[in-house]
Amino acid sequence: IKSVDKKAQGNPAAARAVAELSAAEPAVLLPVLAAFQDANPLAANYLRSVTETIVDRAIAGKKKLPRKPLEAFIVDRKHDPQARRLAFEILARVDATIVDRLIPGMLTDPSPLFRRDAVARLIELAGKLNKEGQADLAGTLYKRALSGATDDDQVKAIATPLRKMGEKVDLHRHFGFLTNWHIVGPFDNSGSKGFNVVYPPEKRIDLEAKLKGKLGPSSWKSYKTTDDFGILDIAKQISPYKGAVMYCTTVFESKTPRSIQFRLGTPNAWKLWVNGRQVFANEEYHRGMKLDQYSVPVTLRAGSNTILLKICQNEQDEDWAQRYQFQVRTCDASGIAVHSADNSASLFQPKEPRP
Repeated sequence: IKSVDKKAQGNPAAARAVAELSAAEPAVLLPVLAAFQDANPLAANYLRSVTETIVDRAIAGKKKLPRKPLEAFIVDRKHDPQARRLAFEILARVDATIVDRLIPGMLTDPSPLFRRDAVARLIELAGKLNKEGQADLAGTLYKRALSGATDDDQVKAIATPLRKMGEKVDLHRHFGFLTNWHIVGPFDNSGSKGFNVVYPPEKRIDLEAKLKGKLGPSSWKSYKTTDDFGILDIAKQISPYKGAVMYCTTVFESKTPRSIQFRLGTPNAWKLWVNGRQVFANEEYHRGMKLDQYSVPVTLRAGSNTILLKICQNEQDEDWAQRYQFQVRTCDASGIAVHSADNSASLFQPKEPRP
């Protein structure tokens, strides 16, 4: 099954294997779930189908499921998050106590789904205590819930009551937003041609340089967003340019080489470079914007890492096409913030040649 590729090469053999495994006894559930590790999406769907078929047949035939091994699989964080969640859903069908037994301990779990469940329970309990006048205990639970929350709706549901209690909530640090930038532009994007034009910042970043822009000479200027969710609004903070390209740069300091994710939200077309290497590009306008809209895996080097964002606005004049903004945060694969080792690093950007 795992040998099938994303273009369905090997599909007939995989289908035969699915049919054979689906007829197996419940004892095979553990190796099937373990096979989710490093499985491509198509193979994972096949494995899920096998698992659900075996479980449905076992429950209908009143056969016992391997409950203790399944529970041990769930709590072992080294296993694939999809497989752990599937094992949890299986056990929840036959053991009503599993939610209360396992979910409270999953506040820092690497699986966002498990964390969301754990956070939801704490938010609900904190809300009840707050209504009962137990503000101190409610505040303690809200703070605890925030330590595991990465979904914006849950974070808002926690931050609002905490702030009413007089607590300071730093959402920039909580999410890992990059808030300090140097920005230059606009450059020409009339007819949307600028997306593929190599303007000077793509060749060399020099914060002291004066560049020839669409409206004349243009210099790098520093900007810092104070928006709770790290949104830097070019149209409001700089100017509502149309048919424009802006370049934004900052620095991320890493103590060691490591893999992280850059998660970006914007309604505009954009390209992203890290240390001179383009890591993603998306030529799409006015699709909408949300937190973690795009996730880009990146390997950082030890020390300073130069980030360059090219963000393009087209010439549409409808009311809904006027947003020119972005937000960027840095986190691990599960969504937990990863911070620059030097929070002031993004305020300075040395001259750097571009390969």
